[in-house]
Amino acid sequence: MTDITALDAADPFARTRALFDLPDGIIYLDGNSLGALPRAVKGRMAEVVATQWGEGLIRSWNTHDWIDLPGRVGERIARLIGAAPQTVMVADSTSVNLFKVLVTALRLRPGRQVIVSERGNFPTDAYIAAGVAELLGQGHELRLVEAGEIEAALGADVAVLLLTEVNYRTGARLDMAGLTVAAQRAGALTVWDLCHSAGAFPVDLSGADADFAVGCGYKYLNGGPGAPAFVYAAPRHLKGLRQPLTGWLGHAAPFSFAEAYRPATGIGAMRVGTPPVLSMSALDAALEVFDGVDLSALRAKADRLFELFTGEVRWLAPELELATPTDAARRGTQVSLRHPEAYAVMQALIERGVIGDFREPDILRFGLTPLYLSFAEVQRAAEILGEVMRTGAWDQPRYKVRAKVV
Repeated sequence: MTDITALDAADPFARTRALFDLPDGIIYLDGNSLGALPRAVKGRMAEVVATQWGEGLIRSWNTHDWIDLPGRVGERIARLIGAAPQTVMVADSTSVNLFKVLVTALRLRPGRQVIVSERGNFPTDAYIAAGVAELLGQGHELRLVEAGEIEAALGADVAVLLLTEVNYRTGARLDMAGLTVAAQRAGALTVWDLCHSAGAFPVDLSGADADFAVGCGYKYLNGGPGAPAFVYAAPRHLKGLRQPLTGWLGHAAPFSFAEAYRPATGIGAMRVGTPPVLSMSALDAALEVFDGVDLSALRAKADRLFELFTGEVRWLAPELELATPTDAARRGTQVSLRHPEAYAVMQALIERGVIGDFREPDILRFGLTPLYLSFAEVQRAAEILGEVMRTGAWDQPRYKVRAKVV
C-alpha cells in the first residue's frame, strides 16, 4: 500500500505549494482550466495599482518599463516551453495569436490551400482556422482528421498542420517532434497550441523544430482569469516577420507615429496594441513560482499523482471509464473519466469541496497540478468521488441544472 504521508513528507514541491493562496476545505483539481492564485500576485497587483499607476501615472511606461513588459514575460515563458531567447511574446488572447500565426504561415506557403487539424481539437482552433480560410478568399480550407490519420493527410496541398499538443477533452498527447518532422518533410509548416502543455510538463519547441506556437496564460501558468496569451515564432521565421494585424505597437518605431506601417524586427512584430499592464503584471508575478523548478521533476510528480488517482478510482468507482491514455508519454497531466451523467457527478463533487470540471458530452476532467497538489488531497478526492458514485449522491435534480459556464 502506498504510504501517502511519506510521499508528502518527501515531496520537493511542498515549497511551491506554500507559494499559492489556496482556500481551506477545497481540493482544487481544475488548474488545467484556471490555475490557482499565487500569493505573489496579490502584492504585485497592489504595488502596480497603488504605486506604478497611482503615483507614477503615465510616467510608469518609462520608469517601470511597462512598454517592454510583453517581452520580459515572454522570456519567462520561453524557458518553460523550450524556446530560444527573444522568440516568445506575450500579447492578446490565444485566439487572436492563432489568427496571426495562421495567416503568417499561409502566406509563407503560397499555392498550398489546406490547413490540417485533428478532429476534436479545441473549438477555437477550428473556428479561427475556418475563419481565416474564409477571410483570405483564396480557396483555403480546413481539413479535420482523426489523430491516427494526421501523417497520412500531409499531402502536397497542405500548407499548415495545426495541432494542440494535449487534447482538452481526453488529455491525450500528440508526438510534437514526430509530427513536426512529418509535416516539414511534406513541405508544410506547423502551428502548435500549448494551452494544456505550458507549465504542465517540459515542452521542447526548439528540439522539435516547431515553426509557430501559441498558448494561454491562465491554466498551468496561473496568470489569472483572462490572463494574456503568448505567441512563438522559430528563429528562422523572425527575419522579415509580417503578421496581418498591423497595430501600432507592432511598428518598428511606434512613437514616431509614422503614417506608413513598418513592422518591428523579430518577435516584436507579433505585437498589436497597448499591453494590458495590470493582467500582464499578474502573469509576470505568477510565473515566479516556476523559478528554480525542474520541469522533469514536475512531470514525475504529475505521473505519480495520475497513478495514485486512477488506481484509487479503478476500485472505488469502476463504472467510470478512463479516457486518458495510461502511457505517460501519450498524455498530459490531467485525468479524464467518462460517465453518462458526468455533469451531475461533477456538481456533486464540487458541492463536497472537490473542484474539477465537465466537458461535453460525458467527460469528468481533473487537472493534476504538482506545484500545489498534495498526494493526500488527490487520494481524498478519489475517495469522495467513490462515495458520490457508490451512494448515487449525484442523482439529484439540482445537480443536473446547467450553469452558463461549465
